[in-house]
Amino acid sequence: MLRCALVSFVFLLSSPALAEIKTVSLPIIPLPQKIVSQHGFFKMNSQVQVYAADEASRNNANLLIEALNSTQQWQLTLHHGSPAKKIRNAIVFRVPKATQVNDESYQLNIQQHGVELVGSQHGQFYALQSLLQLLPVQRQAHIQLPLTQIQDQPRFVWRGMHLDVGRHMFSVEFIKKLLDQMAVYKLNTFHWHLTEDQGWRIEINRYPKLTEIGGFRKQTTKDRNYQPYIGDGEPYGGFYTQDQIRDVVAYAKTKHISVVPEIELPGHSLAALAAYPELACTSGPFEVGTNWGIFEDIYCPSEQTFAFLENVLTEVIDLFPSEYIHIGGDEAPKTRWKASPLAQEVMRREGLKNEEELQSYFIRRVEKFINGKGKRLIGWDEILEGGLAPNATVMSWRGEEGGIAAAKEGHDVIMSPTSWCYFDAGQGPKEQEMWQLGGEISLEKVYSYNPVPQTLTAAQQSRIRGVQANVWTEYLRTPEKIEYMVFPRILAMAEVAWSAQEQRQFTHFEQRIAPHYQRLSAQKIAYRIPRPLGLDQIVLKDDVAILNLKSPVAGSKLYVSFDGSTPDTNALAYKKPVNFKLSSVQPVVVKVLTVLPDGRRSAVQQVQVPLIK
Repeated sequence: MLRCALVSFVFLLSSPALAEIKTVSLPIIPLPQKIVSQHGFFKMNSQVQVYAADEASRNNANLLIEALNSTQQWQLTLHHGSPAKKIRNAIVFRVPKATQVNDESYQLNIQQHGVELVGSQHGQFYALQSLLQLLPVQRQAHIQLPLTQIQDQPRFVWRGMHLDVGRHMFSVEFIKKLLDQMAVYKLNTFHWHLTEDQGWRIEINRYPKLTEIGGFRKQTTKDRNYQPYIGDGEPYGGFYTQDQIRDVVAYAKTKHISVVPEIELPGHSLAALAAYPELACTSGPFEVGTNWGIFEDIYCPSEQTFAFLENVLTEVIDLFPSEYIHIGGDEAPKTRWKASPLAQEVMRREGLKNEEELQSYFIRRVEKFINGKGKRLIGWDEILEGGLAPNATVMSWRGEEGGIAAAKEGHDVIMSPTSWCYFDAGQGPKEQEMWQLGGEISLEKVYSYNPVPQTLTAAQQSRIRGVQANVWTEYLRTPEKIEYMVFPRILAMAEVAWSAQEQRQFTHFEQRIAPHYQRLSAQKIAYRIPRPLGLDQIVLKDDVAILNLKSPVAGSKLYVSFDGSTPDTNALAYKKPVNFKLSSVQPVVVKVLTVLPDGRRSAVQQVQVPLIK
């Protein structure tokens, strides 16, 4: 049976045109808090002068000069101080005179004589991102910017994206490419998932076997053959050296992004146990995981294990200046602890009632060490089980319940529930996706998320510190697959994280996102090509249907078939509305293929038109 996306059909007595989309003057994502627009433009050309009014503004001013040189080939130089009043073609960066409550807030003033970006270094950087989104992608002799005053600040302090490199790893260059796009959309936290059952990806000098042995597996699950298991027979592995880690962290800092490392414990530790089996509750032997899922073997709560983890975390903390260290804490089966004399003795000694409380003890021991190093512990919501560590922050992924419980206990929370935030899930019906890994989290579904549960009191709601999109890579082996799953959904998540809830409207967002596809193409991002506009609004009149399409991506070509076959790109591209006959015997299946100006193709989108009654 053919599965198609939900469609609305309009029955009219006369032939209509596709509803016009209102022009949106400022296609800025995420949506700023306050915009006051005026009539007129600031006309900018290659003679524009860029000023840093103070030392703190110099880096951001230079970033603008680099951007204009790259896109427009304008050779500009930086001026120090403020311009004379008579200069009318200037862009000025300056720190506000009064101290700002929010270090990430900014003002962007576009006036007839020039542009002013006001804020701390963080705030100016975000003002710059908003300004750059208003500039053309292609080279132009003159640029017109609409006269506007923007006052803006983020809703949440943690605006994150997570990448799992334990299952499949990605180059430093690719990670920097992701960081670039995170910065464009004002995301400020990169959660780097560095250790897993299937691979240990961070060099630890004191324990070289973690990467020599733990960094490599003999094979990987072939395709989707998880159960029963079929391996691909190909060795896989790798890791990041400490120099590479430092490089990524330093690069992220230039983008105003904090990198939060995740070192999984006590579960998801099979790669570490393969390298150092003495850390387990059984003698092994162990091998690095070759299949996906949850493994019974986890760290044993021995003093040897705690010494090992403290040594590992000491090196990790030295590499990452971030406020937080993520310790996982999720999906840790207690089978080995229940059978372990050592674990049971720890429970008796510490007066613990069950293995859940033993995990809480384990996490508390690690938190005490992390706090002693001036860092804060964050973990997945399983760290609630058995009692939460005193200063821990909870990342709620199994729905919102864990986050709600933690907030009620007075703990900080990052919301990241599967139903809205897991970007390895599909984006539409399986047969209409390039890669569909199960589930369906559309762009609109992501955008609909409100991270603050209304069941909490105002004081409890203040504990919701942010929101995060997660990318798990069991079945995402290539950068192209990551980009397809992340973009454009990360733009929706960025607006969830930054913009005021009461201001957000998906129809408005859909209009503002349109020019961003062109920007993503210019950056060679293999984003999911959106469904053509109008495919879900086919007009029915008697025994005739009217198809009126438009691609959200400027310059794209659309190819259409009406018999259920794959559209032929050798045929003429769609140009104007098409009338086609309906049937009383068999539904008509309309299929559309989008081809971008750079030649990249969409998955074939389709809709089933109902029978004539």
